[in-house]
Amino acid sequence: MSDLLSAADYAAIAETLSFPQNAFVDGRFRPAASGKTFKTFNPATGKLLTEVAACDAADVDYAVAKAKEAFDDGRWRQLSPGERKAILLKFAKLLERNSAELAVMESLDSGKPVSECHTVDVPDTIHTIRWHAELIDKIYDNTAPVASNAVALVVREPIGVVGLVLPWNFPLLMLAWKIGPALAAGCSLVVKPAEQTSLTALRVAELAHEAGIPAGVLNVVTGTGKDVGEPIGMHMDVAMVSFTGSTATGRRFLRYAADSNLKRIVLECGGKNPAVVLADVDNLDAVAEQVVNGAFWNMGENCSATSRLIVHASVKDELLKRIASCIGEWRMGDPLDPANRVGALVSPEHFKKVKSYIDQVGAGREAVLVGGTTQDGVFVEPTVVDNVSAESRLFQEEIFGPVLSVTGFNTLSEAISLANDTPYGLAASVYTGNLRHAFLLAREIRAGVVTVNCFGEGDASTPFGGYKESGFGGRDKSMWAHDQYTELKTIWIDLTDRSPDTILQ
Repeated sequence: MSDLLSAADYAAIAETLSFPQNAFVDGRFRPAASGKTFKTFNPATGKLLTEVAACDAADVDYAVAKAKEAFDDGRWRQLSPGERKAILLKFAKLLERNSAELAVMESLDSGKPVSECHTVDVPDTIHTIRWHAELIDKIYDNTAPVASNAVALVVREPIGVVGLVLPWNFPLLMLAWKIGPALAAGCSLVVKPAEQTSLTALRVAELAHEAGIPAGVLNVVTGTGKDVGEPIGMHMDVAMVSFTGSTATGRRFLRYAADSNLKRIVLECGGKNPAVVLADVDNLDAVAEQVVNGAFWNMGENCSATSRLIVHASVKDELLKRIASCIGEWRMGDPLDPANRVGALVSPEHFKKVKSYIDQVGAGREAVLVGGTTQDGVFVEPTVVDNVSAESRLFQEEIFGPVLSVTGFNTLSEAISLANDTPYGLAASVYTGNLRHAFLLAREIRAGVVTVNCFGEGDASTPFGGYKESGFGGRDKSMWAHDQYTELKTIWIDLTDRSPDTILQ
């Protein structure tokens, strides 16, 4: 399934694609109530792909009403765990059968290298759906330890209609991270994909319906944050919102909850993630490879990207030489050519933001060691900036592009202080040959995910989310993700015999 094709093969698939254009609500595609559309482009070429329904509050109201109808009549939530599991596994098979199409569509819509879409994003999307499907009939409810005259049950119930608001950087994978546990729990969903990358979410919804997920259970409403995201956040019949995106927008969803029905909010927001390299590290070549992958995978458009290299002064120069050598293997160009590892940024607007950070280098001690050049208004070379102080914007702000800042340190306490010196706390990496140092830093760094001697996010079994301004309210992935889509209910059964004369028959 995940074997790479040739550039010619991917181009041929691109020529045959039929792009979805309308929102998917109540089991069918439908245009926006207003009839309005917005244009979506291939960021690598600027070519128009299609026009997509520009939905608004009226469309959100309709989708939520259909989702609530589906939830209330129990067409999905009242299926047995085994029945929901079987349908989700069939859904995963349909995704697998259409994997090449989904990979090309994702690449065209987002600018991501097709090699990553086909070997990482699509397979991980399928695995996520399967993993949560298999968990459905393996999560047990509980009884509480009470006296013999009562039975106390603690049970989970699906929370209701759920709003899922997605980012543009991993359209398929973030969709799977949210719909997997939400569907497994028995919820009905209203999904808002990012307006820059709406196409694969629409196609996935169509395949989900084909697999047997009932009409009204998985709905996709396309449009802007103002026109679709805010109405979802303010809707009185939406019980919960899971949002991945910027910290600024995450704050808005907390306000929407306060101003509406106090709906549950789960936020996975920004990151400014450190890779801390100690002097006792075993293999600088391996460290360089991991740091480069962490910094430049998906063009750095990754909330858990390694954006800060905090390295001991004694090994800094040697590590930077190896990093420069590794970057030479990261070819930039047409995302549909599987030989290219660096594709286009998602939009000209985002390109301008990323470029502004590179343009500021040179005002002080900071210096570009590698990269720093741009191409065609959407491509940015992997860039390494040395001598970045903790006060610099490069150190403090989420760039969301292929820019790695480098800061030296001399003591362990200094390394910990630098690692924690941001408002964020999503992910971090520690590189050391000393087990005690590994545990010390993993404990002391304030982040939701800390990897040792590698870059990564764990796997489907491990929770993903952050501390501080990186997250709020819950976690994606793992069995813990199921909890946020459920309510806990206590059922207390009194067994006391209060009749004066009990006759057993």
